[in-house]
Amino acid sequence: MNVLVKVLIFLVFSQMLTAQDVKGQDVTVKINNLSSNTGKVFVSIYNTETSFLSKGYKGTKSLIENNSCEVTFKNIPAGVYAISFFHDENENNKMDSNFLGIPKEDYGCSNNARGFMGPPKWDDAKFEVKNESITQTITL
Repeated sequence: MNVLVKVLIFLVFSQMLTAQDVKGQDVTVKINNLSSNTGKVFVSIYNTETSFLSKGYKGTKSLIENNSCEVTFKNIPAGVYAISFFHDENENNKMDSNFLGIPKEDYGCSNNARGFMGPPKWDDAKFEVKNESITQTITL
């Protein structure tokens, strides 16, 4: 192997060894004033308007304490996101609604977005993650 090839191989490997993993930011979600401490809260973060309220980018569930809960989504890349949650008070793993489709359990979205005659809109719930961790507080 000639010297030039060895130098190029050395440079490529040294760059790979010194490269740092690109990490995202933490998005903490605080939910206040839930109706009870019974059940769990399901929280999802969405990264596109088309997936909003259907298929979350990441999701988790949380226990409730003092009618509140807090979850943190780690390593969220820079971009535009929205959050939704529902309080599964009877622990049947779904949001219950009445015969008109109106939710019977607590629910909410980032920016405290509320829908009018329907679910909240992406434009009302979206927020931007840039180069620092953020907290979204949702108060019922």
